[in-house]
Amino acid sequence: MPDDSIPSTKTQGFATRLSHAGRAGTHVHGFVNPPVHRGSTVLFPNCEARREGAKHRFEQYMTYGTQGGPTHYAFEDVIAEIEGGTRCLVVGTGLAAVAVPLLAYLKAGDHCLMPDSAYGPARNICEGLLKGWGIETTYYDPTVDEAAAAALIRPNTRVFYTESPGSHTFEVQDIPAIARAAHARGVKVLMDNTWGIHHFMPFQHGVDVSIQALTKYVGGHSDVLLGSVTVNSEADWQAVRTTGSLLGQYASPDDVWLALRGVRTMAVRLKRQEASGLEVARWLEGRPEVMQVMHPALPSHPQHAIWKRDFTGACSLFGVVFQPRYAMEDVMRVIDSLALFGIGASWGGFESLAIPTTGFITRSAGTGEFGGPMARLHIGLEEPADLIADLEQALATLPR
Repeated sequence: MPDDSIPSTKTQGFATRLSHAGRAGTHVHGFVNPPVHRGSTVLFPNCEARREGAKHRFEQYMTYGTQGGPTHYAFEDVIAEIEGGTRCLVVGTGLAAVAVPLLAYLKAGDHCLMPDSAYGPARNICEGLLKGWGIETTYYDPTVDEAAAAALIRPNTRVFYTESPGSHTFEVQDIPAIARAAHARGVKVLMDNTWGIHHFMPFQHGVDVSIQALTKYVGGHSDVLLGSVTVNSEADWQAVRTTGSLLGQYASPDDVWLALRGVRTMAVRLKRQEASGLEVARWLEGRPEVMQVMHPALPSHPQHAIWKRDFTGACSLFGVVFQPRYAMEDVMRVIDSLALFGIGASWGGFESLAIPTTGFITRSAGTGEFGGPMARLHIGLEEPADLIADLEQALATLPR
């Protein structure tokens, strides 16, 4: 049972809540961390009890392994706490967390709005599965205001998908304005909130369904794949939970347990990585080789005012646009010369990463001109001075 001596979470700070959510409490006898519960078959005392179990399919109630168990329930409670929602479905990957709500709200003949800056695999879902099932997607400029958002909505529009900041290019969307336009016409607002975990409270700004790639900061150690879909209403929970069950979406309890352990330190990691990321971003902004640093927390960012209004902080992922006199091959040589930055997908772990992004971005709504070759950096837990020194020596490889 939860420890009644712990004050209400409404009065506690984020780090305190992460330390205590999803576990029994402090005044109990037992290990600090909840155990891993693995299983497929669930036994019932009699046939009637098993039949009654079907009535609890939207609750944290064990009926079969695919519906989760105590390890999943504890983790779902923690993620719902972080996102400010009421219920959470944990799935096997971040991409699964994108797919489940899209399939929950869209059917043949429907229309979906997707930002032109969306995560590439999310776009692939629209161009693959959704198009094949007779669902049309329109890609829109992510910087639309309320009037422009309203003008995009058709009679058959069912989903207004958002991702803020945008993947690779970090456009910050005016989520409250989009939500007002969408809700006025009965359209659901879905948001990939992975960059904004903790720093953006989706349900306070009009989002109906919040999507997280828990692979990133929640896991924090680049060794698990997980995603989550969090909602704030019973109707949305039933839609998401039903679709997840129909698709057989499931997360390994061992991965869930690793992420449950990782999330306990996420508050301090986020704070450290935010500060380090800004230090590196500001340094890069002053370099003559760089045309623009795409970091929403920098005053130079085009949507900095929206970020400052809606976010309480920033993560450590951002983009860099190099001067147009350089070729993409020059930027790739810079990345190859880095000693402390790994070259790989994903982010949110303890290690710094760098990848080229020019040539890996698909745009179709006229938002694809950035002026020069681009790269994306993730700043980990290394000393920022060491990362800056590494970047400086790598930039020296550029032609003068």
